[in-house]
Amino acid sequence: MKRLRRFSRLPAGLWLGLTLAMIAVVTLLGPEERSLGAQVRVVYLHGAWVWTALAAFVAAGAAGLVGLLMRRETLQCWSRALGHTGLFFWITYLPLSLWAMQTSWNGLFLAEPRWRLALVFSISGLLLQTGLSLLENLRWTALANTVFVGVLLFTLVRTENVMHPASPILTADAWLIRLYFFGLLALTLLAAGQIAGIFNRISGCRPA
Repeated sequence: MKRLRRFSRLPAGLWLGLTLAMIAVVTLLGPEERSLGAQVRVVYLHGAWVWTALAAFVAAGAAGLVGLLMRRETLQCWSRALGHTGLFFWITYLPLSLWAMQTSWNGLFLAEPRWRLALVFSISGLLLQTGLSLLENLRWTALANTVFVGVLLFTLVRTENVMHPASPILTADAWLIRLYFFGLLALTLLAAGQIAGIFNRISGCRPA
């Protein structure tokens, strides 16, 4: 019990660093694929990263909506922290997607609709979160996060795929690849939770 208490007192930044290190190691040990070989590991990471961004945005919108309806400031605080977290993963997903393009297609196809969507929502999300931080109004933040994720999901569903496959992991026949990917996704989701907690503490909000 004493050892567990000592571990629980470790700084949040250290826990995050350990999680990121685990993500790096697990990515390097990912299973190879027949056509892409070892280069497919970049695709695994890029997929887990963008799914984590979407999960954080959805959580931000859900927390914001419930926080508004129930008038819970704590949930509105979490909406802000999760919105920042989703934006962090979404923006850092862009260079990963370029890397995945180079790996999969041997070049950068910037006309891909999903790439343009990612870029547009990165810029708009950054401007939105910056403006909301200046306003320092939790209700506006909660409302904006709810609307933002709704527009993002609506646009994502209506965006066509040209070279980007719809969902290669879910359609893959190899169960080992699926199992590995969802394990990697669990680690990136853990990192997102840790980052959201750090954002929440920085903002001065108390955890729920």
